[in-house]
Amino acid sequence: MIGLDTNVLIRIAIEDDLAQSMRAQKRLAALTVADPGFVSLIVLVELWWVLTRTYGKTSMYVSDFVEHLTQIATLVVQEQEQVLIALATVRTNNADFADALIVASSQSHGCIAVETFDQNAIKKAGMTPLG
Repeated sequence: MIGLDTNVLIRIAIEDDLAQSMRAQKRLAALTVADPGFVSLIVLVELWWVLTRTYGKTSMYVSDFVEHLTQIATLVVQEQEQVLIALATVRTNNADFADALIVASSQSHGCIAVETFDQNAIKKAGMTPLG
């Protein structure tokens, strides 16, 4: 298995550098089910941040791209079930992806709540005010 860094996925999503985009696409095409690529949660959060803040992509665009990554048989997405739950929260509540992923990941590990001071995370991602 080979880990893929954020910038490789950016080149696939944006294709702003033709040479790097072609190399990234070629690498993705060379992956197999027996020798897949790995996409970590940190890479997904960085990917979200770069695509929305640097490239001005919408949450829907990035949601669709991340969901597409989870459907590629030659990619292993860390905590894929939690990623999909977070995407649903983003789409339903316009939540921040990182906040939604924190909640989904915490719940999958048995947490009954995620406490925060962040009012937006409370309203949109389902966190709880610090008690």
